[in-house]
Amino acid sequence: MYDFKILVVDDEEEFRNVYRIMLEFKGYEVTCASSGEECLNILEKESFDLVLTDLKMEGIDGTQLLERIKESGFTCEVIIVTAFSTVENAVSAMKLGAFGYFIKGQDPQILLKEIDKLVQITKLKKDNMAIKNSLMKFNFLLETNSSKFRDVLRVAKKAAESNSNILLLGESGTGKEVIAKYIHQCSSRKNENFVPVNCQVFSDGVLESELFGHEKGAFTGAIEKRIGRFEEANNGTLFLDEIGELHVNTQVKLLRAIENKTIERIGSNKSIGINLRLICATNKNLDKEIREERFREDLFYRINTITIEVPPLRERKEDIPILIKFFLDNYQFEMKKKIESIEDGLMEKLTACSYPGNIRELKNNIERLVVLSENGALRKGDLPAARHGTEDNHEFGAVLKPLREIRQVSEMKYIKHVLVRCNNNISEAARILDISRRQLYNKLDEYGMTDQYVK
Repeated sequence: MYDFKILVVDDEEEFRNVYRIMLEFKGYEVTCASSGEECLNILEKESFDLVLTDLKMEGIDGTQLLERIKESGFTCEVIIVTAFSTVENAVSAMKLGAFGYFIKGQDPQILLKEIDKLVQITKLKKDNMAIKNSLMKFNFLLETNSSKFRDVLRVAKKAAESNSNILLLGESGTGKEVIAKYIHQCSSRKNENFVPVNCQVFSDGVLESELFGHEKGAFTGAIEKRIGRFEEANNGTLFLDEIGELHVNTQVKLLRAIENKTIERIGSNKSIGINLRLICATNKNLDKEIREERFREDLFYRINTITIEVPPLRERKEDIPILIKFFLDNYQFEMKKKIESIEDGLMEKLTACSYPGNIRELKNNIERLVVLSENGALRKGDLPAARHGTEDNHEFGAVLKPLREIRQVSEMKYIKHVLVRCNNNISEAARILDISRRQLYNKLDEYGMTDQYVK
């Protein structure tokens, strides 16, 4: 059931208990208050979807409580319950903004139906708000003052006019999925499904089932037929993130699907036609993966008809103030905290960071600052210790190197730093780095650190 929280207010314990038992049996989360004053104190600390209150109570009665709830701006609805029904009371309550009016002694099903109606309305409102916020967030993340990112958007929009397969390259956290969604929204397929799949979160066997689907009984645990992501994305867009993590065997099946424009569910030999736009993304160097025979060259040429490289945040620092404002507004709303001041020098520190974790790292930093804020103030001291300073130019040495090598060195140093802070706990380090354990193991292997950290 959709989570729905009800605060029952009645000065008679017997009625409070009856309502609690009845409502909890229906699956609602119920809290009780013995007075209007207690109700208002609870609402100051916790949000509810509905206040179900008795009309006649000592102190603040039901009508006064309704007025106070509306005046205070609490978002909950109110249903008035009374043993003394008059037309005047009902009209008065509805004029003050009550959702409904229930008479003690009536069939409880009448009250339950009224609450169920409110549940459906509230769910619809929240779903619509979630869609609206998601769309606003998506549009906001496309705002830019960076010429590099504007070029990315220009190429992406142009590419969307074709049906060509697209490969997005860029470091983790740069917003490759945002670009993939932008391409989908700019294409003729925008009214069809956009289906994202993160290839690194599934094991090889599970990923094949996820992509191609399976028939009932195809393997142990396949208790029913399931369509895969290819079929789900038919006529729309399939986005394969972290495609560099695909096992070679899965690469072969993916190549066949792309070439033949057909798939076969696991456990079936029936071909199913597919018509979709394929967008892939990776933060790996696929040229290196091909040389080391971890990625098929023929698949590479199939997926990169058009290649778009998404710049890291350090190469579009003009956008950092825009992103800070967006994340700050977002977390103030989510956490119901108002930020009224920012300590001197904090914005400069946030802007000067190199952000190896890109937009995701900036987002996490802003969330941390809001969580730890006191008296409405953001403070420099609440930034993660490893992010206080700007880049130290002297550490690069006298010999100039390709940017790729510098990135690798920086990444290796930071992974070591996180592992030390986590006492070499791989799971904890992967969580902080916002990557999977498997991806962290791959990084350790790539940098020759496996023996040191994996026992």
